[in-house]
Amino acid sequence: MQCEICASKAATIHLTEIINGQRSERHLCQGCAQAEGIAVENQLSLNELLSSLLAAGEQVDSPQDFDRPGCEDCGMTFDEFKSGGLLGCANDYEVFGDALESVIEKTQDGNTAHIGKVPEGFDAETQQVPRSDIRKLQLQLEVAVKNEDYELAAKLRDEIKKMQ
Repeated sequence: MQCEICASKAATIHLTEIINGQRSERHLCQGCAQAEGIAVENQLSLNELLSSLLAAGEQVDSPQDFDRPGCEDCGMTFDEFKSGGLLGCANDYEVFGDALESVIEKTQDGNTAHIGKVPEGFDAETQQVPRSDIRKLQLQLEVAVKNEDYELAAKLRDEIKKMQ
């Protein structure tokens, strides 16, 4: 999507205003937004966003997560995560799972699975297969080959090619 003012750069600032029930949208590049006097702040990282939400007292669905002992692998406690915004190791996703899922749902409009961004120039009419579906078929293909089920492997290979 191009900037509405200069029409030469990609719009990276998307504003939505609702005034007296009327919704209006503006799509501007960073330079034109600054020229219009619109304050442009750098995007927060996910860690900073989670930290700020937790610090602001967002309600977590499972209060017992606060009393839960720390991670056995790295020793991280939920209070340490709240104050720093960073997890200590991969096991922390399991240890603090319920609390993290609640915060992630709130920050990602109810989504807990990473979907990714739509590339510039994407045609909404085109049906693209999610990468996760292709990856599942690739894993099934590996198992079929390992089990020497070459007929199934050939079918899976052909299905993957169609999806790509």
